[in-house]
Amino acid sequence: MTDIGLYIAYILIGLCIAAALILPLINSLSDPKSLLKVGAGVIALVAVFFIGYALSGTDLTRLATQVVSDQGLSEGTIKMVGGALITMYMLLALAVISIVFTEIVGIFK
Repeated sequence: MTDIGLYIAYILIGLCIAAALILPLINSLSDPKSLLKVGAGVIALVAVFFIGYALSGTDLTRLATQVVSDQGLSEGTIKMVGGALITMYMLLALAVISIVFTEIVGIFK
């Protein structure tokens, strides 16, 4: 009975995710050109991930090798995690560069 709060939270999170995915699609039916922008953004994000995936390796330290063997992880999983981390680093760098660029442009206006 004490888990009921967790179950309610899971249901509410599921409803929020569904609303976050469905409502923009309904809204975009009135403006189909907005779907092209969303599609371009998704394609760009997938391209950045594939760049990160291509740059990631499967080389591990001795301690990491022991942990990986204990957990039963494959080289594909290690490469996927490495690709996700490199993607995050690239997007973080892009965000910082964008912030700095925006501030510099704001100085000259």
